[in-house]
Amino acid sequence: MATAFMVLGVIAALTLLVWSDFLLGRKAHRAKLHTDKFPVRKSNLHIFNQGPRLFEDLFSEIKRATQHVHILFYIVKNDEISGEFLSILKMKAGEGIEVRLLIDWIGSRISRKAVKQLKEAGVQFAYCNVPKLPFLFHSCQVRNHRKITVIDGKIGYFGGFNIGKEYIDQDCYLSPWRDYHLKVTGEGVQDLQKEFLQDWHEGAKIDLVDNRSYFPLLEEGKVRQQFVPSKGVFLEDILSTMIRKAETSITIGTPYFVPSRKIMEDLLAALKRGVSLTILTPFKSDHPLVKEASYYYLRPLLKHGATVYQYLNGFYHAKVMVIDDTLCDIGTANFDNRSFFINYELNCLIYDKLFIRKVMSILQKDFLDSRKMAISELTTFNPFRTLRETAARTISFFL
Repeated sequence: MATAFMVLGVIAALTLLVWSDFLLGRKAHRAKLHTDKFPVRKSNLHIFNQGPRLFEDLFSEIKRATQHVHILFYIVKNDEISGEFLSILKMKAGEGIEVRLLIDWIGSRISRKAVKQLKEAGVQFAYCNVPKLPFLFHSCQVRNHRKITVIDGKIGYFGGFNIGKEYIDQDCYLSPWRDYHLKVTGEGVQDLQKEFLQDWHEGAKIDLVDNRSYFPLLEEGKVRQQFVPSKGVFLEDILSTMIRKAETSITIGTPYFVPSRKIMEDLLAALKRGVSLTILTPFKSDHPLVKEASYYYLRPLLKHGATVYQYLNGFYHAKVMVIDDTLCDIGTANFDNRSFFINYELNCLIYDKLFIRKVMSILQKDFLDSRKMAISELTTFNPFRTLRETAARTISFFL
């Protein structure tokens, strides 16, 4: 009995230590941040929802670069598509083009050998968000989840796709992979460039933000848009404001639905004032317990009239919210606490009705490839589901 109490005491002490590390680290992190919202710009936007088409276009544009290539990805893996990607970067560096690659320390899977080869080829390489003391657990949780590419300061890409075989439909379980990624030309590219260079400064300890050679003159595009970066703060408030302004409809597409208490209250309030709420999530899951974690939130929303679809044609990874067909948010942030309160994210608010109609047409196609969830699926007695849901609830903040 004494041994059991000793073991429980050690577990309790470790839990307290880890949780204190996270809370103190988060407090210190928040104290250093300020609101950073770019102006409304006019850009040209093209949306990709299939990986093969995106990477064919992206790789072609990189090969045509004449000055510099700046790339940030959360995930780059050790597989064939990643090898092709890295080979292109080494080729461009060999041509004398400035190539910078920034990847998340935890999220990516590049080998030490591959990193060495990149550097030997002339690619400037750095990790972002490397865990560090004194708040080791907190720093291990903070991920740079952004995906940014800027070519010659004139062409930009960002969205939900990373570099790996599953993103080009070569994963036997998750394929086809459904995601949304934007190609940007026009004024907005300067904001993608600045955001990359700020992250590069933090990761590589080299400050290029004020180097005007990376910011060519850009013409106006046709679509009014605004980039909104976040580092574990402010995103919840932005989404909350959007939801509270909704008058007729809210459409949300996300691979992980684990909203904060504030966002959940906003969604319920919207339903009560007659706003229709439609949520699209994947039927398949790419991480343990994330689907079960969503049930706690979907259950009351379904009871109050929300419509929930589960995507069946592969895996749904897009991050999108449309309000009243007049405001659209596409980005890297999932609809969960990790994106709201921990990760570095980048979203794009779009104010152009014509482009939003294009996004809605894509969503309508995705709804056709989905099934409606019935409230009975979450309320009938199922001890296995209840057990997994309970386990998911205990760690939902970090999923």
